[in-house]
Amino acid sequence: MGPRSRETWAQRLGAFRASPSAFMAGPEGEDLGCDLLSELRSEKLSEQTKVSLLALSLEYPAQLWPDTAAAEAAATSLLDTLVLLPPRPSALRRPLLLAATTALAAGDALGPTSAASLRLLPLLLGLASGSDLGRGFGPASEQRSLQATACECLRELESCKPGLLGGRLGLLRGLLGQEGPVQPLSLLLALALRNALLIQARARAGLQGLLVAGDAPAVGIPWNWALAEEGAAHLQPQAPGWPAAEVQECGLAVLEPSPEEARELRAAVAQLLDTSYLLTPVAQAQLLWLLGWALRGLRGQPPVLFKPQLVRLLGTAQLTLLHAILALKAAFGEALFTAQDEALLLRRLTLAAQHPALPLSAHLFYLHCLLSFPENWPLGPTGEEAAPLLLGPRLCRGLLPSLLHDPMALLARLHLLCLLCADDEEKEEKAQDWSPQHYLEELLAGLRQRAALDGGPRALATLCFQASYLVVRCLAMQPAVLTPLTRGLAQLYQSRPALAPHFVDLLDRVGPELGEPLRVVLRQEVVARPGKDEALCWHLQILAKVADGNAQSATLGFLRAAAARCTDWDLQQALLQVCRALLRAGVGKGLADLLQALARQLEDPDGRDRARLYYILLAHLAGPKLGVALGPSLAAPAASSLVAENQGFAAALMVQEAPAPIRLSVGPRRAEGPVPVLQLQVEVLEPVYSLELRFRVEGQLYAPLEAVHVPCLYPGRPCRPLLLPLQPRRPAPTHLDVRALYTTPSGLTRHAHLPPLLVTFADLFLPFPQSPEGDKQGFFEELWDSCLPKGAESSLWCPLGPQGLEALVSHHLEPFVVVAQPPTSYHVAIHLPPNSRLLLRLEAAQVDGVPVALRTDDWAVLPLAGDYLRGLSATV
Repeated sequence: MGPRSRETWAQRLGAFRASPSAFMAGPEGEDLGCDLLSELRSEKLSEQTKVSLLALSLEYPAQLWPDTAAAEAAATSLLDTLVLLPPRPSALRRPLLLAATTALAAGDALGPTSAASLRLLPLLLGLASGSDLGRGFGPASEQRSLQATACECLRELESCKPGLLGGRLGLLRGLLGQEGPVQPLSLLLALALRNALLIQARARAGLQGLLVAGDAPAVGIPWNWALAEEGAAHLQPQAPGWPAAEVQECGLAVLEPSPEEARELRAAVAQLLDTSYLLTPVAQAQLLWLLGWALRGLRGQPPVLFKPQLVRLLGTAQLTLLHAILALKAAFGEALFTAQDEALLLRRLTLAAQHPALPLSAHLFYLHCLLSFPENWPLGPTGEEAAPLLLGPRLCRGLLPSLLHDPMALLARLHLLCLLCADDEEKEEKAQDWSPQHYLEELLAGLRQRAALDGGPRALATLCFQASYLVVRCLAMQPAVLTPLTRGLAQLYQSRPALAPHFVDLLDRVGPELGEPLRVVLRQEVVARPGKDEALCWHLQILAKVADGNAQSATLGFLRAAAARCTDWDLQQALLQVCRALLRAGVGKGLADLLQALARQLEDPDGRDRARLYYILLAHLAGPKLGVALGPSLAAPAASSLVAENQGFAAALMVQEAPAPIRLSVGPRRAEGPVPVLQLQVEVLEPVYSLELRFRVEGQLYAPLEAVHVPCLYPGRPCRPLLLPLQPRRPAPTHLDVRALYTTPSGLTRHAHLPPLLVTFADLFLPFPQSPEGDKQGFFEELWDSCLPKGAESSLWCPLGPQGLEALVSHHLEPFVVVAQPPTSYHVAIHLPPNSRLLLRLEAAQVDGVPVALRTDDWAVLPLAGDYLRGLSATV
């Protein structure tokens, strides 16, 4: 097959990006990677198109080259293409370097046995160092950008293979003092230094002169893979993060460099820190994290090297740099930060969090820093939440939560207030005018008041319960806080029983400190209400959660009164769910009579059968066996509501996504009827029942499409074509997004996404109504004249194959021919829904082609018609 055009590649890549896995599973995906590599050397494609192809290889390397052999071959081909580029400036050199690096890294092909690796590594190091090897790869105008790209590629390879550049630390350190891109070189050297230190520490070895300056790479010199083989396992992520890992986790405490090695190491770190101000804030943060991680726990290396950076950055407004400072504080503590530094940092975080013009994300960041502040000398056990010692109520007055705050900010501020309340309780500062606990109670009361509004937004109720849970989690051991909280929640339920699902969720999440008293007050609140209450369904839902062996007579009395009101199926099932909870709690006296009465008086047979089943279980099973019978089951899901809900039953009721055992394709066109119709061919790999195919079109070009239903399909059995009527609002091709909903042989309902279907321009063709007998030429001429001046016209040359014009028309245009004078002249009239027309004059056909005149009353149709005719020429 010849080279594809830019438009063909655009369509092919669009289909791939829409669903990469589905595209690669189809026939078009088998040779996509090979076609992409071959087209990079084609002179017919522009550099912009080739850059787009390389961008695809950077985004989806695993799909294009799924195994090591394919990745190795792809990297070799990309390097060959790079070598063949002319010496003039080109936009392909950097993408080719990135693509070759990505192929080796994603395909796990990087190693001493890889020929592509042995070619790529010296090339990248030569470009990064600006040696003769690198300068021969492009014009001088591209050297600086190629140097930066080579550093980024080496950093990526070092991340995938730690220790790869361990033997080149001296060379990289020497490059940092020369002219070149500072940021890529600094990050590369910091990462390589950190990996080398860790690998040597685990190997119980010293630095062994790794930091001594080395020579530039040369062709033919083998690459040193010793450190890379020792550090084959991936190391911790390089993204800035705190609190830092423990010393034992770092593995650096055992590394004791000699005085000369320590001197060289300090010089290398100082060199990196001295140039760090030239980096972007994000790069500076990563550099500080890498160096701090490398030196943490290293004997004989005090963190005083970071002190000048700390002085420079302590007042920074960049969040990434502030994050890096806190990471250093978590790593080194009082060895780097004095008590004055800690107080200054805390005060700065507190004041910054109160800035009124601060974005929400930055505000939440400052609050998180305060909540997780790494103190020099924290009190209490490790991991326990507590407010910093220097952060008192007076300093936090401006950070108190308010009902006017955003929900996320309110919860973060509330978290800080809870920590202050815990600290206030410990210090017993009850004589002061302002009490954090009193403010907390007023805030929770305000949240409950807003949640109690009948018909109020659901978000207000959700926020109230989130705040209640947060208070319980932080202050679980303080009855002075939990008692009014329990009382307030009971009043909230009394005001708005529709919040029962929120109460059930809260009871599932809180511990016994709040759970037990809340269960008692909710049960008392429910059973005190008469059975005719309109909120009966919510009361039953709460009672099914809180019912136990206590207050049996009150609970059974409520159920007897409620039974007369349970006329709907859902109310009856809710009532029986409460009975089930009482059965599991061991309630027997009085429950048997209630179950007998329900088995007689309930109107729904399902409810009567379930009540009878519970009565039989209560009469014939002792306590332990009854608990097993009513408990969660791991058996096959039940098909009746008589059995308790379990995970299998819930899974059986859910429509879950699964790989589709269905293949859908477009069959031959149907050029008849008032609207265009797609004939769909469907095949299945396993039996499928109650299949429903749903179609969706992006945009407003088509009206919504009806779903197609098939009762059952079996593998190997032919199925009649499925007809899908199209209702275009504009005559234009499109893609149909397809979803399938079906039932498996085991009775489970599944849904799946199918590959999109292409609706071509020719799929919309319809013939005109039958022309008058004997006057077909006049009919066509009338249509031809009616297209102007509203429409547009054009002409093109359509090449013909050896079979001539007659074969082309019979294969593609025969249903639309109005006037025919074979084999040299045809007049074609095509109706394009909803109300457009396309007319073609194919006259004076010659041996190699025919001139085609086009007219249409819709100018937007003209380019589509031209593409269609050119496509016919290509097929011929």
